[in-house]
Amino acid sequence: MIYIDDRLDLFDLDASLSLLSDERRERVMRYRNEGDRKRSAAAYILLCKALSEEYGIEEKPLFAYGEHGKPIIVGHEEIHFNLSHCREAVACAVADEPIGIDIESVHRYNEQLARYTMNDSEMEEILSSERPDTAFTRLWTRKEAVLKLTGEGLRTNMKDVLSGREDITTTVSPDERYVYSVAKDKLTD
Repeated sequence: MIYIDDRLDLFDLDASLSLLSDERRERVMRYRNEGDRKRSAAAYILLCKALSEEYGIEEKPLFAYGEHGKPIIVGHEEIHFNLSHCREAVACAVADEPIGIDIESVHRYNEQLARYTMNDSEMEEILSSERPDTAFTRLWTRKEAVLKLTGEGLRTNMKDVLSGREDITTTVSPDERYVYSVAKDKLTD
């Protein structure tokens, strides 16, 4: 299941701190920027909501970390999850199988970055779009969702990340402020 919160302007960081595990509260408070603290706390609270609604889990989740730093819920290793946030929203995906999610704000289109990270067909898709900024963000979130699914994180050659993948869903917010993509652990042949 996918959970999105794009009403961060209403999020009360001070009131939310008691809802966080000690571990998460410490992590949240390490951020210097209040916006980053809010987004980190909001993402954790979204995970708590997802765990409650989907699995009936009411305790505050604690994390362990896999070999590539991907978090695992202690005591509930069978539940897969992923968190992401941008300036406009936070996203959480939970599933019974590995899953990756990425959410990004739509920013001004940067052709140099696009040429560095996109292959020829992706560049054609971007350049033929009425909204190159949204088209780029759509492809970028798809790539990051795959890399978050696998636990690889960003890598030097981003051009081939989507090769052979058809198991990614992408949503553009109605006002085109942000885009999110979800990747599941099924490669197509």
